[in-house]
Amino acid sequence: MNYSSSEADPETTEPLRYLSKDEVAAIESELLKDYRFGQQQLVEIWGHACAVAITKAFPLSTLSKKQPTVLVICGPNQNGSVGLVCARHLRIFEYEPTIFYPKRSMESLHQDFTVQCEKMDIPFLSYLPTEVQLINDAYNLVIDAILGPDADHTDVKEPCASILVTLKQIKIPIASIDVPSGWDMDAASKEGINPDVLISLTAPKKCANRFSGKHFLAGRFLPYDIQKKYELNLPEFPGTDCLIEL
Repeated sequence: MNYSSSEADPETTEPLRYLSKDEVAAIESELLKDYRFGQQQLVEIWGHACAVAITKAFPLSTLSKKQPTVLVICGPNQNGSVGLVCARHLRIFEYEPTIFYPKRSMESLHQDFTVQCEKMDIPFLSYLPTEVQLINDAYNLVIDAILGPDADHTDVKEPCASILVTLKQIKIPIASIDVPSGWDMDAASKEGINPDVLISLTAPKKCANRFSGKHFLAGRFLPYDIQKKYELNLPEFPGTDCLIEL
């Protein structure tokens, strides 16, 4: 079986598919049940790829502040765990992440990722300053790992709702993981935040079709049969890279 992303002639390649919420759920279910991927394995792959994307979008040498500080805001569900893994890898890549994780999941998987960050001496904030200038002054960028594809954008509860209000006011760049928090996954939304960078996981979602910032596709691992079944038409990744800028 050939697992390359694409063998098609670039001139005849079909356009990249943007996935609906139902399609994303179906692909993830298939990966877990039929292909026997583990949840921790998927989150680790995605989190690492997100960290690499951050290094491409915001190289250490280009950061405006003396310290390479990054604020990673994590929600209670899977996207939050991806953020935790992303923060851990950023620490290894010599960035200085700080995590705000106000509503911690009780699931052992999420707790494992939290402990790993703590063991890496990554600080956790006890609260998020409501004075946005404090955030602007302290960090080079914010990583939005708050609400993912499984979130209901029409019913954003606290503390996430207040966090989004704050993020709408900050001046430093925001990088969103998979789906910008507050957006309808199946349609571009003006209700959520407005990130500068979007890191789509596995395949881009329908809401990303109208995203105008820097857009990465991260996570190069999908079995070829799944790519073909869902007609994803993924781009050809350069060399052995785990991500590509779209």
